[in-house]
Amino acid sequence: MTVNGHAVHVATGGRAHAAGRPFAVFVHGAGLDHTVWALQSRWLAFRGWNVLAPDLPGHGRSDGAPLADIGAMADWLVALLDAAAAPSAALIGHSMGSLVALEAAARSPTRVERLLLIGSAAKMPVHPDLLAASAANEQAAIDMVNLWGYGQAAGLGGSAAPGVWMVGAGERVLQRARAGVLHTDLAACNAFDGSAAAARVRAPTWLVTGERDQMTPLKNARQLSLAITGSQLTVLQGAGHMLLAERPDALLDAIRAHLIAPRAAAA
Repeated sequence: MTVNGHAVHVATGGRAHAAGRPFAVFVHGAGLDHTVWALQSRWLAFRGWNVLAPDLPGHGRSDGAPLADIGAMADWLVALLDAAAAPSAALIGHSMGSLVALEAAARSPTRVERLLLIGSAAKMPVHPDLLAASAANEQAAIDMVNLWGYGQAAGLGGSAAPGVWMVGAGERVLQRARAGVLHTDLAACNAFDGSAAAARVRAPTWLVTGERDQMTPLKNARQLSLAITGSQLTVLQGAGHMLLAERPDALLDAIRAHLIAPRAAAA
């Protein structure tokens, strides 16, 4: 697709879009790309949804420079909807992607039907050592993200997908990002305060967080949930921040409950 004059790679979950289907947009986290959504995007695409799982600008296979602030990413997300001829969509975001989805819902309320925020908080301060290491494109930055991002069980194995080493797979995704991308993303998270956006959100919202999340701690997720009118919060016991890899089945349950069930009830 072309968005704001740049080529953008968008995964569709393995199904072509069809007229009349609702849209769902998956927004990845800092330094990542669309591949982290492989399971969730395909699951939803084969259940009657038009799926958009983009590589944000400068990430993965998308052209352009990475956007330097969350507001710009939120505006870009709405431009993606325009390019896809999607009048509105459900937004599903993880970590930085949840901030982008949150801000987009606040700025363009008529374009966002529902929100699913995974590993989220209104503020995501980044440790100065991590910012410095990412600015220097050091492997230490990736090591810190992995150390703080996964729960204890992930370090011992425990992948729901046979033969997959969660921490190693996460490392490889971050390693293939272009130089400067991780730092740009982390700096954008560090500078953003989503408190005002949370107060303006009117779309039905569900938050999913890990009990042992060290990047967006549970107490911060609870604060964000309280700030969004009518939102629900699900806490996954023992899990860390990288819930897409750590608890894929639980996330499918959340998608089913927040996106599939309401449409079935309305029908």
